[in-house]
Amino acid sequence: MESGKPLRRLLPGLLAALPLLAAAGASPLVLPAPAVDNPRAHGRMQTAVLAGGCFWGLQGVFEHVRGVHEVLAGYSGGSRSTAQYEEVGTGRTGHAESVQIVFDPAELTYGELLQIYFSVAHDPTELNRQGPDVGTQYRSVIFYADDSQKRIAESYIAQLDQNKVFRQPIVTRVDPLNGFYAAESYHQDYYLKNPQQPYIVFNDLPKIRNLKQLFPDYYRERPETVGSR
Repeated sequence: MESGKPLRRLLPGLLAALPLLAAAGASPLVLPAPAVDNPRAHGRMQTAVLAGGCFWGLQGVFEHVRGVHEVLAGYSGGSRSTAQYEEVGTGRTGHAESVQIVFDPAELTYGELLQIYFSVAHDPTELNRQGPDVGTQYRSVIFYADDSQKRIAESYIAQLDQNKVFRQPIVTRVDPLNGFYAAESYHQDYYLKNPQQPYIVFNDLPKIRNLKQLFPDYYRERPETVGSR
């Protein structure tokens, strides 16, 4: 078997195929924009670190977002010494599979990134899991780099919960960013390298299609892949 998820993680994706295909055929709705956000402004690139399920899908979504210059798959929440795929997969390292997003604040705000994150990148009401993937390493987390990111994230979660846009409460954590560690090279752009893999077909490609449908002004057809700049 090729490098990537072991068989025990591919089989649940296959079993989940029918409901996921049904969901992909539905008409999802764009969530309201954050009431609290920074304005777009020219300046140096900014970085966001987000977690919510397998990093393959998160990377795929944000690489198709205009204004994003790089997305790395990796690990956050634990120590550098345990930032390896097999160890993180035990669920005992404190890490969550995450993505580090470098974006241009003149083209895209932090709040707009979070709007996409909550709308199409994952389900923020699932605790310690996403779809077929179960464990704390798949938890929903916003790792904030400064007080501004923390304020925007906490305000947006409160806004969405207050407006009851989801049937269940949001379980997304807002934690300080204490380190991001890039994942192994074979995980980078995995969805592009393995577009026919059942897990990618059923779990990740629908997210990119929903991005295109819901956020046409943000969507770009050609992804900004790792090392393309």
